[in-house]
Amino acid sequence: MSKYEYIDSQKSEPTNRNSVVKMGLWLAVSTSGFYHWAIRPQSATVARREALVARIQHFFEESDGTYGYRRIHADLAAEQAECSPELVRQLMRQIGLVACQRRPFRITTEADAKAAANMPDLVKRDFTADRLGAKFVGDITYIHTWQGFIYLATGIDCYSKKVVGWSIADHMHPNSSPTPSETPLRRP
Repeated sequence: MSKYEYIDSQKSEPTNRNSVVKMGLWLAVSTSGFYHWAIRPQSATVARREALVARIQHFFEESDGTYGYRRIHADLAAEQAECSPELVRQLMRQIGLVACQRRPFRITTEADAKAAANMPDLVKRDFTADRLGAKFVGDITYIHTWQGFIYLATGIDCYSKKVVGWSIADHMHPNSSPTPSETPLRRP
């Protein structure tokens, strides 16, 4: 933003009580220079950049916000618009467009239908208890980190509905996961 643009933006601000003369003195520009700038016609470069910004916004919205500057540059090049990838990147940064790539869904665990059919339902789908510590349930979930997945096992009291313990591991093997009798869960 140039000094003249700043003065112009402040001049139209309703809360500003400073005159153009004062702002010109503070910014070391002349009042006549500001008014000459205000009536000057738009330059060809500014007009071209505004047209590019409009096209960039169009392509960005068409892609649901997933296209980065490289893909948008390719679309502009397909329209015979002459601009560099760096200019597209700068303009996208100026107007605040940031591409967001959706992560693909990947199944990380395998359901074993035979094992699930043979597993007894010890709580008979009743997740209530009449006193504290009478019935516990547990769950295992995975958490995606920068180094990969970690697996979180929790123990929940059915009476208070609070987590009474937890355990974290870098694997989820049914034969090697610790049981509460072997390894006590950590207290929250």
